[in-house]
Amino acid sequence: MTDHEQADPMQVLRGAREQFDELTGLATESISSFEPSGDGWSLEFEVLELARVPDTMSLMASYHVDLDAQGRLTGYRRVRRYERGRADAHRSGPR
Repeated sequence: MTDHEQADPMQVLRGAREQFDELTGLATESISSFEPSGDGWSLEFEVLELARVPDTMSLMASYHVDLDAQGRLTGYRRVRRYERGRADAHRSGPR
């Protein structure tokens, strides 16, 4: 693949998850957003940061992940932490 070709979205998702999990030591539970961003991709991962009993009290986190056009991870940052059992007041649906 040349630098001007964009990778297949499914390959990008799989590769991003593998790279993120390896770099952070965290296990991605889900990918909550995925979209092209300029010359790459922008994703948001949901990960388990701290397991608790009961499971609904476990601490989860959302991470914003940036990739280049070929799907190589170029950066990430945690954007929020929350308890698994809590509703998200910041991201309500259409009214």
